Amino acid sequence: MLMHIPSVSFALLAASTSILSSPLRSRIEYAVKDTHNIPSKWYEVGPAPSDKLLHLHIGLKQSQFDELERHLYEVSTPSHPRYGQHLTNAEVDELVKPADDTLKSVHDWLFDSGIDRAQLSYNRAKDFIKVSLPVSEIERLLDTKYLIYEHLDGDRIIRAPEWSLPKHLHEHIDTIQPTNSFFRPAGRRKTLKTIKPLEEVEAAPAPHFTVETEIAATPDSENAAVAKVCNTTFVTPLCLRTFYGTKGYKPQVPGKNQIGLTDFLGEANNRSDVQIFLEMYRNVAVSEAETFAVDVINGGDNQQTPDTPTQLAAGKDLEGNLDAETIIGIDYPTPLTAFTTGGMPPFNPDDLTPTDTNEPYLQFLNAVLDIDTLPQIISSSYGDDEQTVPEAYARKVCDLFAQLGAKGTSFLTASGDNGVGHTNDCFTNDGKNTSTFLPSFPDGCPYVTSVGATKNFNPEVVAFDEANGFSSGGGFSNYFPRPTYQNDNGVVKNYISSLGGEFNGLYNKTGRGYPDIAAQGQRFVTIWNGTITILDGTSASTPTASAILALVNDALLAAGKPALGFLNPWLYSTGYSSFSDITSGSAIGCGGSGFPALAGWDAVSGFGTPHFPSVMALALSSNAKERV
Repeated sequence: MLMHIPSVSFALLAASTSILSSPLRSRIEYAVKDTHNIPSKWYEVGPAPSDKLLHLHIGLKQSQFDELERHLYEVSTPSHPRYGQHLTNAEVDELVKPADDTLKSVHDWLFDSGIDRAQLSYNRAKDFIKVSLPVSEIERLLDTKYLIYEHLDGDRIIRAPEWSLPKHLHEHIDTIQPTNSFFRPAGRRKTLKTIKPLEEVEAAPAPHFTVETEIAATPDSENAAVAKVCNTTFVTPLCLRTFYGTKGYKPQVPGKNQIGLTDFLGEANNRSDVQIFLEMYRNVAVSEAETFAVDVINGGDNQQTPDTPTQLAAGKDLEGNLDAETIIGIDYPTPLTAFTTGGMPPFNPDDLTPTDTNEPYLQFLNAVLDIDTLPQIISSSYGDDEQTVPEAYARKVCDLFAQLGAKGTSFLTASGDNGVGHTNDCFTNDGKNTSTFLPSFPDGCPYVTSVGATKNFNPEVVAFDEANGFSSGGGFSNYFPRPTYQNDNGVVKNYISSLGGEFNGLYNKTGRGYPDIAAQGQRFVTIWNGTITILDGTSASTPTASAILALVNDALLAAGKPALGFLNPWLYSTGYSSFSDITSGSAIGCGGSGFPALAGWDAVSGFGTPHFPSVMALALSSNAKERV
């Protein structure tokens, strides 16, 4: 269905448009740069409006990424003398900036194509060029055809499954988006029920529930405290703080230590709801409902007025509220910044494309990498099936995560809510429809920390909820090979061996395994639209784990040590010993049981859940020192 412009039409094109000053020369040199099959659940609607404005992100080849990766692992590995010596913005920029000949070649192409220098903008390292153009001009620039695609849920986007470049530019350009990426960073949460109004809540703790029972810290008394404040059907911040051992810890350097969260797809963090939540479940933190920061990126949503009936029907801000309420409820007064990302304006909805067609993940990452002072941890509860994104795009995004890690920021992402894959969707996207498990993106990227979900207390087990089909996600990437930190200690290889051949052919045995860790993620109390809503999801476990680890960073910074930074080399070499192993449950999905939880690392709970006192003690015992 892809339409190519035949070479015989070049003269006509030259006469009708100014986008290419020398179309014959350029077109003869063109060759396909990337192609990607249309994912399931997406259907072609028709041609894209020729005047629709898209905001291209042109990802240039970085000059020294191998060097950046070397630095990343050295500053993130406890046994290395440079452990904790995170790179400055300037040092990272120098490593990832494109070579001079790359910039010149791409600039010449753009200028020869009729694009003025004033139309171009760059990120701080200049490895991304941004330019806004109408569809008709991009089609000629990339020798492609844009079409409108509709998802089964009604969302519409403009994409080009195949696009081309002059041959000499293939070595200089890694990816251009939006073109063939169908990635939608959807929230990882499942809604159980909404209890209305608050006055009718009978089974739940009463408003202003602020029990702070102090019991001596012996094993028996810890269990008694958990039993007193935890309810498996109604999980509150007090329960989480008690169960994971953060209750009683007072942050020492809030401000120097910070945490962030991400919002995509029109999600926001409603201050009024957050305030009600904190009044009920962490009263001392109520002021944070008005003071947490919001960084609006490219027209992101920061709506604080009541949702419309349409927005309520869509569950707008369920995800955003869950993230903010969970983080503040655990790690107050550590400052929180919500990074809310939309499409770069101007965006003009119309009947054909009522939703933003621009690609949000690149915009978010490039924006935060331009920030002078980053939060030490960013929690992200969004993702999609790996096969919805082209491999070239996935690798480019993953390289940006490496930059975050090199700068000392931990990026935690939710492992998904459908186990090894949503039943009835477990087929390859290559036209063969081969049965397969469905790995998640960006979890497969080796530079992020993926978080699964658990439920119950003493013992915890892998989260699964028959009420809504929620099943904690896990698996192995088809794009990214198993990283060094997973190979060095053999835990992933041992896990695969322990499966005894089960699931052969359904997953990539040499791929990066995930999740890395887990945390509680079922039956979380959330305030949404002024009412109590109970939510499941790795969208709950990810902010929970992030908030706990943010308190570890607080202790480290207070002791004059650097923050944890990119977690995985530490986690797989020594950190795992401070996590509680999960050995029951599985990543139910694709019509079967999915990967089981076993002793040690597994592809559904990782190394298990963080016990704050143990993680803090282990982290403080390192020889890492802050750079002077």
